[in-house]
Amino acid sequence: MKDDNQHQCISKSNLSEQTVQNINKFGLQVILVGSTDYLPSFAYSIGLQKSYNHPEIICFGLPSNLAHGIINDIARIIKNGEKINSKKIYTNIFDNSRAVFLNVDKVNIPDYFGACLNYYGDEKFDALQLIWTDRNDIFPWEESFEDEFLYKQPLLDRNGEFKFYEPKNLTTFTTRQWLEEKKPILRVVHDNEGDWQFLTGDQMPEDIKIVALEQLIKSDKTLNEIFDLDYGEEAEREHIGGEWKRNQMETDEEN
Repeated sequence: MKDDNQHQCISKSNLSEQTVQNINKFGLQVILVGSTDYLPSFAYSIGLQKSYNHPEIICFGLPSNLAHGIINDIARIIKNGEKINSKKIYTNIFDNSRAVFLNVDKVNIPDYFGACLNYYGDEKFDALQLIWTDRNDIFPWEESFEDEFLYKQPLLDRNGEFKFYEPKNLTTFTTRQWLEEKKPILRVVHDNEGDWQFLTGDQMPEDIKIVALEQLIKSDKTLNEIFDLDYGEEAEREHIGGEWKRNQMETDEEN
């Protein structure tokens, strides 16, 4: 998710040039990242810190046009001299529903702000996440929030130790070698059905075991690095802490 897939039609250098031009002209650039079957869409600003000494804004799970418009609306509020406050309930962002902003934990910045990091370079920046309510005007952390929207906006002020979208008790597949011999996970598969496989690479079919996802992440927090592995993707590394190499899974084609 560090790549901004809505800009695949232009080069990285052209995107950087466009970003600088828009920030100089409008005070910000809005980046839109489309959803996949697994990953939610999101949009974020670049330039609010430089132009107005204000944290950048990110939001998840909204249609592209709406997300783009909402961030520009928030930017207009900021341009008029108002500072957006975290945890304050806002009723002027959406029609007939509430909104709140959360401070984005620094550990989550690299996962979602790729173009922003390219723009600022070594300069640090803060960010706020816009949170919307469901059709009953209920926030994700409130009781009876609609399950349909539960994983459409990950909460970036928390969960730095567990970045996966699924529940912590999700059933996942691993190996006897990891469970009993403490061998490292070197290959992770997120198959087309949504199942996660955390493999040591030396397993046989009879070695497969079932554990909760949280058990794996607590044991090796570097597994958080592939939390955004899409359906039908796999990732491999040579050792714990090594660089993950991501690939599309090979599919068996019938003759």
